[in-house]
Amino acid sequence: MEWLRHWRPMAEALAMASCLSVHPFSAGTASAQQAKPNIVFILGDNIGYGDIGVYGGGNLRGSPTPRIDQLASEGLRLTQFLVEPSCTPSRAALMTGRYSIRSGLSLVAVPGTSFSLPANEVTMAEMLHDAGYATAIFGKWHLGAQAYSQPQNQGFDEFYGIPPGDTWDAFGMIRQARQTNALDIPLDQGPQIVEASRGQPLKSVKPYTEEVRREIDWELADHGIDFMKRQKSAGKPFFLYLPISRTHFPNLPSKRFEGASRIGQFGDSLMEGDAIVGTMLDAIKDLGVEQDTIVVFASDNGPDGPGANRFGGDMPDIGSSGPYRGALGEISEGAIRTAAAIRWPQRIKPGSSYAMFSIMDFFPTFAHIAGAKVPDDRPIDGVDQTSMLLGEDDDGARDHLLTFVGSELAAARWKQFRAYFVNVAPGRSGAGGATLMGGVGASAAPMNGYPQVFNIEADPQEEHNIGEMYNWVLGPLLQAVGEYKASLARSPNPPAANMTRF
Repeated sequence: MEWLRHWRPMAEALAMASCLSVHPFSAGTASAQQAKPNIVFILGDNIGYGDIGVYGGGNLRGSPTPRIDQLASEGLRLTQFLVEPSCTPSRAALMTGRYSIRSGLSLVAVPGTSFSLPANEVTMAEMLHDAGYATAIFGKWHLGAQAYSQPQNQGFDEFYGIPPGDTWDAFGMIRQARQTNALDIPLDQGPQIVEASRGQPLKSVKPYTEEVRREIDWELADHGIDFMKRQKSAGKPFFLYLPISRTHFPNLPSKRFEGASRIGQFGDSLMEGDAIVGTMLDAIKDLGVEQDTIVVFASDNGPDGPGANRFGGDMPDIGSSGPYRGALGEISEGAIRTAAAIRWPQRIKPGSSYAMFSIMDFFPTFAHIAGAKVPDDRPIDGVDQTSMLLGEDDDGARDHLLTFVGSELAAARWKQFRAYFVNVAPGRSGAGGATLMGGVGASAAPMNGYPQVFNIEADPQEEHNIGEMYNWVLGPLLQAVGEYKASLARSPNPPAANMTRF
């Protein structure tokens, strides 16, 4: 029986190793970490590639961003983070892991229209809730006002913020209506701050006024910190989605941040958003959950372009797209390439990555990490980037991305090449190239049969169409389009967003 004496401890060790390997993130150097990490996703609004310090902005353009820079230095900074051209499309893509056109949300949601997230979409919150997470959103949803589209009916346990179909400038409607003698709206019938628990109807909390807009991000942070404390006490993993207002126009800073920057209210607002990120990082550390929490900071799209001074601004409310051409609502590189940093201590090695990463990729990546189920009854356009995040694959799992505006497939990226399938008038970023206004300004005309092609690395301002010289690039670009079209035969899109063609 000598062999049995040696076999028993070996078998026990093997059994223990087997138990530890059930979840892909429960063993190794982070064995003390909880099996399902918390996820805190802070989504900035209209922050450009060149606004943040570690992307070449920050103090160099008069508005330091030390806390976002800190997050980027402690985590992985993405240098090819790609989104959709404007607010609603990017948020739909984030929440569903699918191109926004598959949800009928490829234009900005506008109050009073029927654009709304379909009831049968599976959101990131639903996916994570089914995997055992507590879920909350505090801030801007912007995926439609219909009851079935509201966050408390789309997987979130808690919601507090502006109306689900509105954006941050909604408070201005009362003043605008009165100024034009169009409507005389009582304050209690205008836009409201609202809240809701899972499955419950929205409740009004207070009118959404200019004064509330100035302080709203601190309210959202307070709600987020309270939510994290409660889940820590309950011993439950949590998904906190914090879509803050900075730097969406009108950039009205709180009184304590007025004059903080050297470039007017936009810079003040950017610095205030940075302070919000810092407040959340400090709270995570104080709660003792830093090792167990994935923190993401990202922007939903490129910066607002040169515009008029809004609400008494002392400088143009304008962000920076860094070396790239484009702004919010356009389809050029600067409109869809922006900042993102991901921190997960002991798992994600600090540094930077040039791998192409879409906002849709968070959906399957978080599913992998959390042990959640990705829907298999519909096309999922996001790809699992876990291997890239963990340093096992420097190249990442993506090499192309399509861009839609309304009903139009307007552009595509394949590796470093960007192609445009529509002829459009020059946009806010200047003449030349192929820009396209998004949201309610979207319009496009057919081209003469050949796309325009630009090499983003050699020509970040997209000034030189190399389509004739590099015609071989059209093969893989059109292959990506063909794969998307083939998916429509199995899973047709709903009618695309439209406000001009009846």
